[in-house]
Amino acid sequence: MSESRGSQLAVRGSLNSAEPRKDPLDESRTANRESRLLSVDHLTTGFDLRGRFVPAVIDVSFDLDAGETLGLVGESGSGKSVTALSIMRLVQPPGRIDQGRIVFKGRDLRALSEREMQRVRGAEIGLIFQEPMTALNPVFTIGSQIEETLRVHGRATRRTARQKAIELLDAVSVPEPQLRVRDYPHQLSGGLRQRALIAMSLACDPALLIADEPTTALDVTIQAQILELLRSLQQKLGLALLLITHDLGVVAEMADRVAVMYAGRIVEEAAVADLFANPLHPYTRGLMASMPGGAPGTRLQAIQGSVPPLGELPPGCSFTPRCPNRFEPCPKAFPGTTVFPPKDVPADRLRQGNMDEPRIPDPGSRYHHRVRCYLHSDSVEPHVREAQQD
Repeated sequence: MSESRGSQLAVRGSLNSAEPRKDPLDESRTANRESRLLSVDHLTTGFDLRGRFVPAVIDVSFDLDAGETLGLVGESGSGKSVTALSIMRLVQPPGRIDQGRIVFKGRDLRALSEREMQRVRGAEIGLIFQEPMTALNPVFTIGSQIEETLRVHGRATRRTARQKAIELLDAVSVPEPQLRVRDYPHQLSGGLRQRALIAMSLACDPALLIADEPTTALDVTIQAQILELLRSLQQKLGLALLLITHDLGVVAEMADRVAVMYAGRIVEEAAVADLFANPLHPYTRGLMASMPGGAPGTRLQAIQGSVPPLGELPPGCSFTPRCPNRFEPCPKAFPGTTVFPPKDVPADRLRQGNMDEPRIPDPGSRYHHRVRCYLHSDSVEPHVREAQQD
């Protein structure tokens, strides 16, 4: 038996005595759903194609508090943008949300009427689309589009909307906002278009901002400016930020927690420092190995293959065909969740017990390190095992 195969089975064997149990995070999420700003529970979204339902997002769960940043990371085709559109209820036919709950400020967004949902979009949840040139209407000026958002949600009158639009452009560091407010999208650079889109998404002071690849197609200097802008606005306004990206460098710089998606599922979730110090899933390790910035002369290690297309997921773990650590159980069934206690948890995220007791993580803490992989447990979805780190 090879050393790697032996170590894999040794890890699994050390966990065999544990009985499958409910994930403490699921129990905590259910108990505290109304106290969370956003709680997504077992969301499945897909498309009706050729007479069958094809899932693009499968059993996804996460939550978000006010002022917190969650990074949702993965390759193109992993289901990140469909997750964002599901939260906003913008998935168009033949797409649909098949099951799950999306609870925002104590309300299940799936239970709202379309008219009620229109009051949430833009006003309470802002969305920065992936490509500003296609998100902005080319036949209206930047100012008129921001003004419309303000008037539709009752945040300004026709008389006051123009001045408010100028103030918003100024807040996102658009130079000469009193002039730019009269420009059309094609007259602005990529960075200025992205700033205008951010201004529009923040026009009604939302509590949650979903940023879907906010630095796509921007050069490195402009990327840094946009990220710094988002960080400063979040601190100033107390925004919760769901940051969707394929760039782990952006996640390391911006996020408190990170969830790694592959083929529609979250395969690993942890505090950002914990994930970078100790990635557990082979897919996460592959993403990190493909990042530039290592030792000079070191070749980047690409992940072989590509994300499987809709409706063509392999049996068992979806990552099996590309996984360098695959072994016998991987293609048989999708693995359950293994829960490790957190290592690197921000002090302000831990609860305080008796003054003589150490600060300890909440048993249902979202900062536990969760992974779905047979390298760490022989548990099969939907079972959950707890493991102790060395």
